[in-house]
Amino acid sequence: MDYEFEFASVLAAWPQFLDGAWMTIQLSFPATVLGFVIGTVLAIGRRSDVRWLSALCGVYVEVIRNTPLLVQVFLVFFGLASLGWKVTAFSAALLSLVINVAAYSCEIMRAGLDSIHKGQLEAAECLGLTRRQIYWHVMLRPAMEKVYPALTSQFVLLMLATSITSQISVEELTAAAARVQSETFRPFEAYILVAVAYLVLSLLMRVGLWVFGQVVFTRKRRLGAGGGAR
Repeated sequence: MDYEFEFASVLAAWPQFLDGAWMTIQLSFPATVLGFVIGTVLAIGRRSDVRWLSALCGVYVEVIRNTPLLVQVFLVFFGLASLGWKVTAFSAALLSLVINVAAYSCEIMRAGLDSIHKGQLEAAECLGLTRRQIYWHVMLRPAMEKVYPALTSQFVLLMLATSITSQISVEELTAAAARVQSETFRPFEAYILVAVAYLVLSLLMRVGLWVFGQVVFTRKRRLGAGGGAR
């Protein structure tokens, strides 16, 4: 193989990669939070006894999960502009990511809610808990705890999917790599560095979500410590 790696010129463009990484984080964090909240509401809606509401949430989930994210990004970006609503590329990208991850979060949370035994709900009602207390303490928190690993994986996939938004000129990591390789004519090295950057971001995100889980799900942490002691 005659190819000679030359990373010096690519590494010299580190400020562009840093800006791209920061943009990736700016897209990922709010999309994760908003997408999870909307997805949880959709999961409750899908399990509703109101048939039209359940059907409407189901249609939303099926449409989003069975169309490519890139198409969704284009529909939001160009569609809103066609309707006369001028939005920035960042806003369109963020909205697209929220819409997308909400559908996947809905199915994950629905599986968690379905895993709650009916007897637990009956016991909570017998104890005199309010509907809001039952939803939070008996349904939502235990359900989230059970499916948290799946949610973590989905949120990491969301972060990686931000690379698609470079197609509408959002200056995230992949767009930074494209710009650097066009300036240095070293595409292989540029995309190797971006791959490493995504790997680092993924690991940091997993660690951050693990720490968050340890803080929020104290019961699981206590059970884990007890199991270790045995």
